[in-house]
Amino acid sequence: GAITEVWREIGFVEQGSVSGIKYAGGRLNIGEPMSPPLIKEVKKKYSGAAIRIIDSPPGTSCPVIESVRDADFLVLVAESTRFGLNDLELAVGMAIALHLPFGVVLNRAVKGQDLVKDYCSKKGIPLIAEIPEDREIAVAYSNGDCVSFIKKNYAQQMENIAEYIKNNNRGNI
Repeated sequence: GAITEVWREIGFVEQGSVSGIKYAGGRLNIGEPMSPPLIKEVKKKYSGAAIRIIDSPPGTSCPVIESVRDADFLVLVAESTRFGLNDLELAVGMAIALHLPFGVVLNRAVKGQDLVKDYCSKKGIPLIAEIPEDREIAVAYSNGDCVSFIKKNYAQQMENIAEYIKNNNRGNI
């Protein structure tokens, strides 16, 4: 009787809808160390949807593993820096270990900084899109308008990503 289990709220799930697009997200209470239970609850929302996009933090921590568990496809986003390459190498190892199909999107791509491109080429990993380093993206993001800016200026890259996922996922969407 030294240990008893009691219910304790660790966070909450938010849900909403804008223009027919449904959203669910988790908010972990400050100081809570265990996010996987909250991530599991978020993933239960809209589980029957044809397409679900689950964003996760970088790396290969427990929250990331829970986020990608049972995914049909992983989009691994990397920047072409030594830190970005290190994180990508870990994420690729995770994807392979979990037998998940994946592709890489190079974010903040700068000509001449080819660490990620070279790595993907050497390992036979698909580089499905490149989003260039662009101050205007940061400005749009800080103004809360990143989506329409990306849609207007980088529609082809987004189409490439969507088409690649459509043709290479486990769920055949």
